[in-house]
Amino acid sequence: MTMRDLTWKHLSSKYILKDTWANIRADTCLRPDGKIIEPYYVYDFPDWVTAFAITKEGKVIVERQFRYALGQTHFELPGGCVDKTDASFKDAIARELLEETGYAFNHYECLGTSSANPSTNSNLMHYFLATGGEKVAEQNFDEGEDIEVYLMSIDEVIELVNTNQIIQSMHLDLIYKALIKLGKLKWE
Repeated sequence: MTMRDLTWKHLSSKYILKDTWANIRADTCLRPDGKIIEPYYVYDFPDWVTAFAITKEGKVIVERQFRYALGQTHFELPGGCVDKTDASFKDAIARELLEETGYAFNHYECLGTSSANPSTNSNLMHYFLATGGEKVAEQNFDEGEDIEVYLMSIDEVIELVNTNQIIQSMHLDLIYKALIKLGKLKWE
């Protein structure tokens, strides 16, 4: 089977917003069939990291926080933006876990990446399974964060998923991947 090259050619960009956590640009693009697409809006965010984090006692760290854009409070997994000062994605998730939960972990395993919306977002979410967590500090929030931390069994996390109390799609994807990695869910 022969597949066409569907790659668009970038012709130009005009930034509509440039800020610390988001840039929005309007691009002009040329499709392979010769059609010009203008404007094509792209949201440039920093890459993100998140973890299915398990303490030494076998508890999963789950956070509860208000999300302003939806106007709702839900449970989520710990994580956040990769900072320019982070040497690696592993360093970024270690920093985020420490800041948001006060826990440090002795093992990190990358479980892949995903995109929130590859048609408009230029960044990726990097997934980690963090194990061996131990409370070593108090929470140290970024501006705008107010997070409650809960320690739950894997069955309790699954119940949160089943009762729609975790709605962040990339966090649901990571929970699925972590459960497979931990042998709690089989892909058949």
